[in-house]
Amino acid sequence: MTVSPNPAQEDESMDQSEEGVIMALDNPEIQAALEQCTILVIGAGGLGCEILKNLALTGFKKIHVIDMDTIDISNLNRQFLFRPKDVGQPKATVAAQFVMDRVPGVEVVPYYGKIQDKDDDYYNQFTMVICGLDSIEARRWINAKLIELVDDNPQSLKPMIDGGTEGFKGQSRVILPTMSSCYECSLDMFNKPTTFPICTIANTPRLPEHCIEWASVLEWPRVKGKDLKYDTDNPDDITWLYETALARAKSFNITGVTYSLTQGVVKNIIPAIASTNAIIAASCCNEAFKLATGAAAYLDNYMMYTGNDGIYTYTFQHQRKPDCPVCGNLAQNAELAPTMKLEELLEWLAEKPDIQLKKPSLRTASTSLYMQAPPPLEAATRPNLEKPLSALIESGETITVTDASLPVSLQLNVTFK
Repeated sequence: MTVSPNPAQEDESMDQSEEGVIMALDNPEIQAALEQCTILVIGAGGLGCEILKNLALTGFKKIHVIDMDTIDISNLNRQFLFRPKDVGQPKATVAAQFVMDRVPGVEVVPYYGKIQDKDDDYYNQFTMVICGLDSIEARRWINAKLIELVDDNPQSLKPMIDGGTEGFKGQSRVILPTMSSCYECSLDMFNKPTTFPICTIANTPRLPEHCIEWASVLEWPRVKGKDLKYDTDNPDDITWLYETALARAKSFNITGVTYSLTQGVVKNIIPAIASTNAIIAASCCNEAFKLATGAAAYLDNYMMYTGNDGIYTYTFQHQRKPDCPVCGNLAQNAELAPTMKLEELLEWLAEKPDIQLKKPSLRTASTSLYMQAPPPLEAATRPNLEKPLSALIESGETITVTDASLPVSLQLNVTFK
């Protein structure tokens, strides 16, 4: 039988607990640790706004924020650092000023641009990095960059705290570059974006999404011309796609085509839930506090939150892959057919779950097999795309793979079947 505590004892216990928290925050060593820590927040959207607010109120004094987007009116329902007057302004700049106005003593340095714009000296100044991104490509880039920065100096290791949300689901994780599993180690956990066969959307649509894809992929270039691309941020273009898709849906007795669904399909929008952002941001900032102060053990190393069926979290240790192309420092082995064409190898690199490269360039120690840029080199190596691998390399040879999405190169040891 469970005995309920005496109310007076319970109140006393709560008072002691609150007093302990206050004493911990007043601890000079903890305050010094928070003031010395310099944090980079990447992303100032729904998750980033929560992270910036939490960090400032926790006691961190030196924060930088990077974001390449401007504020849209659709952001205002959950990105609470922005107001209607801010529409059109850079998210990073407005968010930084808002936090500094509300929390005296905090310095937030904004940068309106891409993470790829910054050099190694910029990233070396930070104690840790927190990601509030909606892009897998950006996460892969910063993950690889932080691993690349690690050398014999202990200060070169910058912990990366990554948060992500998808509707009522989310996750946070702590990555210690070269020590724990990195983002690339778990790349095969993420599903590829949903695509629909052209034959289905052209001939036998069954879903409202099929009709929207038909309007955007087939009907727009037919009516507007192949050279005119629709703008996913232009209401007129979205309205045209919506009305065209709605007409097609009615002709096939399909229901469910709405303006918001049209936006979601053409922009690949993932629903954003403010409460999920708050939960994941709290987890990320809690880990930042523990890493900065040593007040408690940090997450090792993955937390998943599932809020669609209740309130449920699950933590586990994602294992580091010895053959990870980024943190494993090992070349990947690939057993390929000698008749495989080079362009088929490019497709294979894009489809392989643990690599997923978009525009790879390939070279050996002595020869450029195919280079995406500059244009003259791309034109010079383009004929190789039609050649079989056996005409370009020997079995056992290593191909160096580079891609704009990663700041490091991958090594591929190719043997013929």
